[in-house]
Amino acid sequence: MAPNTTPRDRRPIVISSPSGVGKGTLSQKLLDSHPGTFTFSVSRTTRNPRPGEVEGVNYYFVPLDAFSYLVSQHAFVEHEVFGGHQYGTSKQTITDQTAKGLIVVLDIDMNGVKNLKADSGIDARYVFIKPSSFEELETRLRARIELEYANTPGVYDKIIVNDDLERAYKEFEGFVYRPMS
Repeated sequence: MAPNTTPRDRRPIVISSPSGVGKGTLSQKLLDSHPGTFTFSVSRTTRNPRPGEVEGVNYYFVPLDAFSYLVSQHAFVEHEVFGGHQYGTSKQTITDQTAKGLIVVLDIDMNGVKNLKADSGIDARYVFIKPSSFEELETRLRARIELEYANTPGVYDKIIVNDDLERAYKEFEGFVYRPMS
């Protein structure tokens, strides 16, 4: 794909997978290969920054009371608790980035996908990155429930097996740039 081409389908792209399968690598490769076309949705969290994390790049770090207020205002397309901390994807971030002409890429876990599909009102495309074999994934993460959910008809628009990064990226990029149906 040429670096300055824009997909016809400009809906947000939700990419999901068990941890360690390569969704971050594929997403970053898409952004790097097509500068000015895509952007990540930066989530909000109530946890403190880890070493090297940058406000507004990795997350927006907010106090619990501010996060709770945003939840009460229905400001998130999805939110959940993980590791004792709140995480959420802002509706406004998606709206603002889309208004700038960018296609928003959301890195969302399985529960977030369920929430998005259930009641977010966001018309998005969903991609699941699957490991080359369940055994490979199981030895790393034991994340079977995500694979089972991913195979539920109608949940994801595309499932990509990441057994070769370049092939998986080409398949991901091809999905992003395919003509609208």
